[in-house]
Amino acid sequence: METIIIIVFLAGYLAITLEHNLKIDKLIPALAMMAILWAIIALAHMDVFEVNAQLRELEPSHIDEMLLHHLGKTAEILVFLLGAMTIVEIIDYFDGFATIKGFIRTRSKRRLLWLFSILAFILSAIIDNLTATIVLITILQKVINNRDTRLWFAGMIIIAANAGGAWSPIGDVTTTMLWIANKVSALQLIEHVLLPSIVCMVIPVLVASRFKAFSGNIDSDVSSLEEPKSKYGSTMLYLGLGAIVFVPFFKTVTHLPPYVGMMLSLALVATFAEIYSNSKFSISNVEGEGDDTTGHHSPVHHSLSKIELPSILFFLGILLAVAALESLGMLFHYAESLNAAIPNTDIVVMLFGVGSAVIDNVPLVAASMGMFPQAMDDPLWHFIAYSAGTGGSMLIIGSAAGVVAMGMEKIDFFWYLKKIAWLAAIGFIAGAGCFILMRDLVLNA
Repeated sequence: METIIIIVFLAGYLAITLEHNLKIDKLIPALAMMAILWAIIALAHMDVFEVNAQLRELEPSHIDEMLLHHLGKTAEILVFLLGAMTIVEIIDYFDGFATIKGFIRTRSKRRLLWLFSILAFILSAIIDNLTATIVLITILQKVINNRDTRLWFAGMIIIAANAGGAWSPIGDVTTTMLWIANKVSALQLIEHVLLPSIVCMVIPVLVASRFKAFSGNIDSDVSSLEEPKSKYGSTMLYLGLGAIVFVPFFKTVTHLPPYVGMMLSLALVATFAEIYSNSKFSISNVEGEGDDTTGHHSPVHHSLSKIELPSILFFLGILLAVAALESLGMLFHYAESLNAAIPNTDIVVMLFGVGSAVIDNVPLVAASMGMFPQAMDDPLWHFIAYSAGTGGSMLIIGSAAGVVAMGMEKIDFFWYLKKIAWLAAIGFIAGAGCFILMRDLVLNA
């Protein structure tokens, strides 16, 4: 029966990986795989276990208890993401991200490369790498007219955004998962992964800045960029970003799960959104009158209608599917076999990073959480956060930032593989080397 379980999981995983080839949204195989796996466990009356990390052994449990346990852990992540997504959409409702255009004051391609890379690195640490990529490529399309030049900039934004998301507990879904699961704490994650992430971003940008694509000046006049459509845009941008950054501090002080702090932040941002919305401002809709904000009246309702529910359902499916394997004890036994075959965990974690470029990093990190028994803030978890977050840059389909950039700019897979992948690889290796060096220096001190 375990063979059938593995076949179903691999088939679902393959369908997720080949999403673009099959033209089927990845949430469909994820949800189907999850439901089928738990149905097989129930119908076959298979034994389920809970991993005791302290004793490094499996303890028998009941399927209802295990399903409810994993659903609760998954719901913490999903509610957190729903809150963060809604805050981002409220900022966008007030055209707050247009404020970022004000930072662009140069026509030099080399300076623009550094500016966009630094903005991607910082923004992705706050609003996650996917949203940061969408915001910056939207601005990029208004700043640079030449598409060939824009492709190079988009490729570097992907590297910088993924590097920025790796060191922040709210910068990437995988780091958020590790944080909520109490594998890492916010301060320790930042302390151990920030510098390797900076190296991962700076090295590729330093190399690329010497390329012909980033020499000279752009044709367009950056001073002609339009102003924000709402006078409250900058206020809502800083309020929203501040509210998201507040969440780790809230968790540190109260020791409550992060989603509680995110709900408080959402309530605060939503309150100001309602106040400003009642001030009778309006936003013109470029795409047409059919999607006007007046129909919703409330900016919160409007923002909730625009969040990416397919992504939420995908996370629900994939996390509970991995939980099924964990409950059967498969991940525990696989970890023991892996440790026996490759005693050096650094190599294992770096392989996770390379693997995240080929397949989704969310199930990889979810699997690692069930495989390794290390305590909270063990260097292993920090290295996993770094590798899973930055390794996906090596292929354009290896990260959410890459996939969205691919769609927005119609970037060819092989163009990215030829032009950008090696830059991402040297950044990943350099950052990993920096992490290992820092860790060994601390351990030997």
